[in-house]
Amino acid sequence: MISISRRAWATIDLSALKKNLAQVRAYSPCSKIYPVIKSNAYGHGMAEAAAALKASNTNISGLAVATVDEAIRLRQIEAELPILLLNGFMNEEELRECLARRIEAVVHADYQLGALEKVLAEEVLGDARKFWIKYNTGMNRLGLGKRQASEFYLRLQKCPNTELVLMSHLACADDPYSKEFASFTQQQLQYLAELRGELVTASKQDVECSMAASAGILQWPDTHLDYVRPGVMLYGSSPMAGKTGEELGLQPVMTLRSRLITIRDLKAGESIGYGATYVCDRDTRMGTVSIGYGDGYPRSAINGTPVLVQTASGSVRTRMIGRVSMDMITIDLTGIDEAQVDDEVTLWGEGLCADEVARAAGTISYELFCKVTPRVQVSYSE
Repeated sequence: MISISRRAWATIDLSALKKNLAQVRAYSPCSKIYPVIKSNAYGHGMAEAAAALKASNTNISGLAVATVDEAIRLRQIEAELPILLLNGFMNEEELRECLARRIEAVVHADYQLGALEKVLAEEVLGDARKFWIKYNTGMNRLGLGKRQASEFYLRLQKCPNTELVLMSHLACADDPYSKEFASFTQQQLQYLAELRGELVTASKQDVECSMAASAGILQWPDTHLDYVRPGVMLYGSSPMAGKTGEELGLQPVMTLRSRLITIRDLKAGESIGYGATYVCDRDTRMGTVSIGYGDGYPRSAINGTPVLVQTASGSVRTRMIGRVSMDMITIDLTGIDEAQVDDEVTLWGEGLCADEVARAAGTISYELFCKVTPRVQVSYSE
């Protein structure tokens, strides 16, 4: 049998995931935590992330995903923890699936209320069920207006054995230094607090609330409330404008690596790659790395995007030069005389924050993680 070397691979450090979860607890000590593991745990592996988070020393109260398919798959591997369905259900069939599988659906639109009242009226008490009523405080994607949210909450509250959470989502929490964004965030929080107060008065019961995802957890303590929903910070990246996960004390969970497959010397004036987008301004030692957009490395990455080369004497930071192609990128090895074919190259992760790479590619780390393709071999470490 032939031996085939790895050309591109990702290592997922589950111990780093647990440490980032501990940071969530440190920031929000009094809130219940629902880690968000949608989109295959932001590309890190839903099953592995769920197991690691559950096994962590930090207590979690549930797990959150976006779609019904994700929720059903997660329930198949996780029998105990509550599952929050962030995008809610579309029809009676999906609602019945949620109830049968103990999935906590978000209620965000008026078309859902008829299905809810019909299906819940048919239920004979049975197991407790929980719904999250989404109030649109300014994000303007999903969510009910104030009158609808109040009406839905009070009507569903009358259904036996039904638990409710009032939730919203912050639109501009990622830049606390912007006066405009800060004002917007404070206004959203005020809207939620006002509705909560009205519901407490009308129902004569406490009303649990949720508002903060990663940015709110890190920068807006007043938004932590009863539940927090950490997402990208769990994976070591920053939701904050102008800050990296490393600067926030978070640890990278995914490290994407490849290797040098050729090295060549070019003269000043020679160009590199498709479109000749990089022309050498000096004699240049160039290396070709076996990774490209076919593996999920962003084609939008520009000349100067950082990479790390692992030489015999240690890790050396350098830059990408030339356009990203489907299977390869090219990097500057000028002055890195020790670099050799087969040396490992880190594209992001340990030693090189994904936020920095994303910035150079005109995107965000969320997209980098989610776009890693099946061609990349994935392994897990504790």
